[in-house]
Amino acid sequence: MTLDQVHNNNERDAFGVILMKRTLLLVEDDVHMREIIHDYFAAEHWDVVEAENGIAALDCFNIQTFDLVILDIMMPLLDGFAVCRYIRKRSDVPIIIITAREADDDQVYGYELGADEYVTKPLSPKVLIARANALIKRVEGTIGAEDDRLSFGQLSIELSSHQVKVQEEEIHLSPKEYELLVYFAKHNGKVLYREQLLAAIWGIDYDGDDRAVDTHVKKLRAKLGVEGRFIKTVIRVGYKFDTTL
Repeated sequence: MTLDQVHNNNERDAFGVILMKRTLLLVEDDVHMREIIHDYFAAEHWDVVEAENGIAALDCFNIQTFDLVILDIMMPLLDGFAVCRYIRKRSDVPIIIITAREADDDQVYGYELGADEYVTKPLSPKVLIARANALIKRVEGTIGAEDDRLSFGQLSIELSSHQVKVQEEEIHLSPKEYELLVYFAKHNGKVLYREQLLAAIWGIDYDGDDRAVDTHVKKLRAKLGVEGRFIKTVIRVGYKFDTTL
């Protein structure tokens, strides 16, 4: 769908009830990549508005509300970083940056500008959709918001009893390790800065250094065994609990 084709195209179920479709702004200058991503999201009942460069992206953004933005970095006329900065100053819409560039500085800069996810090419459209859905759920607060039990793969957390299990075997965590795990789980998919984790788990008056976070994360990963894979390191930034992989 191009800028000239923006429209509301909700579907109805068998009983005639309108099914609200989410709307994606897809900003990608590679036509082939844009078509692939478009087709996958359309198959999942998303309305997809396409933009082939940064200027076209802002034109689309300024005339319509979106549920998600997928944004390439290297584009003509206006790059993805500039588009991300513009959007974030005006909206909290979730933003996923996609790029062939793997430099750590680029990723850090993207997160500093307000991007929620950073996916490098070559990418799997199925994984991209999974990340998009997880991000939407997190933003809307629908992941475990009212549940006593949080489950991810073979990991389960019983909030009322503070019981943690992996493959149905109970894992014994220290109080700080448990608090850290729950904080990760409740912020599934979000990049968390070390300073943020220190303030949340150790308190704003903590006067030690951020190595306490790294030490506890290392121990937590080891105790979680196979499900320690959910805790991803974001170099020079912090960590992310990512259950989409």
